[in-house]
Amino acid sequence: MNENKDRNDLAVRMAPSETSAEVRLLVLDIDGTIVDESNRIRDSIAPAIHSAQRRGVAVAIATGRRYQSSLHAYDSIGSTLPLICYEGALIRERNNGFVHRHWTLEPRVAAQMLDYTERLSLSGRLSVHFYIQDDLYVSNLNDASIRYFEGSKVEPIIVSDLRQLLNRATTKVMVLSDDVQVIAPLSSQLKNSYSRTQVKQDKSITLLEAFHPAVNKRLAVSYLAEEIMSLRPENVMAVGDDFTDIEMLQYAGIGVAMGNAPAAVKASADWVTTTIEEDGVARAVERWILRAKSSPAPLPLTASGQGPL
Repeated sequence: MNENKDRNDLAVRMAPSETSAEVRLLVLDIDGTIVDESNRIRDSIAPAIHSAQRRGVAVAIATGRRYQSSLHAYDSIGSTLPLICYEGALIRERNNGFVHRHWTLEPRVAAQMLDYTERLSLSGRLSVHFYIQDDLYVSNLNDASIRYFEGSKVEPIIVSDLRQLLNRATTKVMVLSDDVQVIAPLSSQLKNSYSRTQVKQDKSITLLEAFHPAVNKRLAVSYLAEEIMSLRPENVMAVGDDFTDIEMLQYAGIGVAMGNAPAAVKASADWVTTTIEEDGVARAVERWILRAKSSPAPLPLTASGQGPL
């Protein structure tokens, strides 16, 4: 799939010319793709994936979740490939824990974040989280962080002075607050730093995440496909629903956006399936892997970016 593809929602997008026989790797996001808002894996997922696996297609996970938080979904789909987590920052084997790649945040960037947040953390206006070896260290548990952990099995380790951890390999630093005005200046300050940052909203909480600047799902998926499996991009089908999936969808020979994805994500994809509630992954697997159909017709996009199913 080309980086310079037409992203105009009103344009006619051509479907990939590859036949279903050329797909050898199916890469799936977790949240909003195979797991719904109630943290439940859709019933249609396992049969669809097992059908693809019987056709010789390997299945992998590429998620923003922590390694441990990804294992239930990973095991449910019966994958045997390395697990891609932390938005692509970590590629790790499930069975023996072997780490293929781990892109960590530079200590000076983490220190810069602590310089900005120290006073605000002490006052409880924000909380700073360090993700190290899949453990989570937090500066404090303020109201925002308590809500963030609701329903989660993660057990944060409170460390009042996170500077003592700066010599550890940190996968991600996250800052969260109820006040977006607290997060915005930090986001601006980090724009010229050696990091990749993104700001999100979750449960009315504003989150800023900082990774190594090279981190994205495209880099991790290309490593899995090309270096580990000796495949080409055209052998890859990827399905996702979030902005962090865009690069992965652009890399894959067949990039599929979920119907519940934002317009920009749909515009970056080759095809738009139905929503997660309408079993979008199963429909995409049926369309692009299970059907032996070559030379598909052009797929006109509507103003919303939704293609025909």
